[in-house]
Amino acid sequence: FLIAELNDLDIMACDVGNAYLNAPCREKIWFAAGPEHGPEKKGKVMVVGSALYGLKSSGAAWRTMFAETLREMGFVPTGADPDVYRRRSKKPNGEEYYELLLVYVDDVLCCSHEPQLIMDTLALTYDLKEGSVGAPTIYLGAEIKKYQVKSGKSHWSMSSTQYVKNAVKTVEGLL
Repeated sequence: FLIAELNDLDIMACDVGNAYLNAPCREKIWFAAGPEHGPEKKGKVMVVGSALYGLKSSGAAWRTMFAETLREMGFVPTGADPDVYRRRSKKPNGEEYYELLLVYVDDVLCCSHEPQLIMDTLALTYDLKEGSVGAPTIYLGAEIKKYQVKSGKSHWSMSSTQYVKNAVKTVEGLL
């Protein structure tokens, strides 16, 4: 958020729908079809083709596939964090900068002069959850707000209030 603000960049976020199901299964997984598959398929061998939630390898399969998509878009992972990607870009005034994508599983935060173009490109390959594309209001459990101050500048803030309230509610439920 600080980098975006210092470089006069916009920020957008999105959440990829059914992320793991987009990735191919990395190992051979099969099962015998039960009665829920219908009488004609009962007992037949069924092969799982997509990474499924709950499989140990599904996260790695999704991450590998998504990273390849980002590479095709010209993004490369940074040396400091393999889930932070950058791509050289230019603003209309000729100023050079790096567009940034921060990826946490299926949540993407984009810092760019034109983040909507990046979101549109991602939407060509993946189903982005309805209502998730736009200025971030929550990111990884933190509430995000952008404030205008008297000088005309804007500033981002992060708050963990809602996260803490949810955590307290969970603990109360367990007790």
